[in-house]
Amino acid sequence: MRKGLLLGLVIGVALVVAVGYIPLTNAKPVESLGASPQSPSNLLDSSGIWVTGEGRVTVVPDIAILSVGVEAEAATVEKAVDEAAVAMDRVIATLLANGVDESDIKTQWLNIYPVRRWTDNGQEILLGYRVTNTVTVKIRDIEATGGIIDAVAKAGGDLIRIQGVSFTVDDPSQYYVEARAEAVADAIDKAQQLADLSGIQLGNPFYISEGGGFVPIYRDYGLMVAEGGSVPITPISPGESEITLTVQMAFTIQ
Repeated sequence: MRKGLLLGLVIGVALVVAVGYIPLTNAKPVESLGASPQSPSNLLDSSGIWVTGEGRVTVVPDIAILSVGVEAEAATVEKAVDEAAVAMDRVIATLLANGVDESDIKTQWLNIYPVRRWTDNGQEILLGYRVTNTVTVKIRDIEATGGIIDAVAKAGGDLIRIQGVSFTVDDPSQYYVEARAEAVADAIDKAQQLADLSGIQLGNPFYISEGGGFVPIYRDYGLMVAEGGSVPITPISPGESEITLTVQMAFTIQ
């Protein structure tokens, strides 16, 4: 029995040694073993060419997003809320009168908090309460933006607070198609150039990931109103914006 056990151990060691010396050229590829080269566990181990392509499309914004609100301060919460409500009602009415649809007016935030002051001897004194009510407004007639800003500034009076205005495209999906095609073409060109410089043949892509998005132009008009309207705010120019998409691609090497 001991002879049989020893013989089995010798045969087992011989098999391990023999398998360990199988040439790499005879090893089966990952695909033939049932694993997918696209699976997350294999992506980092896959050899190939990895590149990032970028696509940019210049567009002219067709809507403006206005952030406007009121801020009231009074000795009591009730009085501060009432003053802010009256001023905001005037602002909303002005927006509607200037062609803004009610569905395009959305409350952004409403804050009520105490206003305090510290004395020289370290005592805290309650001065009153401050109420801030801000809405975002989608202006579809972009050429009317300057006039609307003037109108709401007048309606809100000393309580008006204009946080800023940004410009964007209402439906950017049509531009994504063009930017995506440009990004993929850019990635393929980069991969081909790397392959040519390395003296290898570029294979098929086995990984694609998309990123990026629309970046609006932003202009801040808060200081113009805070200074009493001494600076003209009527001239509004949306300029141009860029839709940028990036794609990461990986190609096999043949």
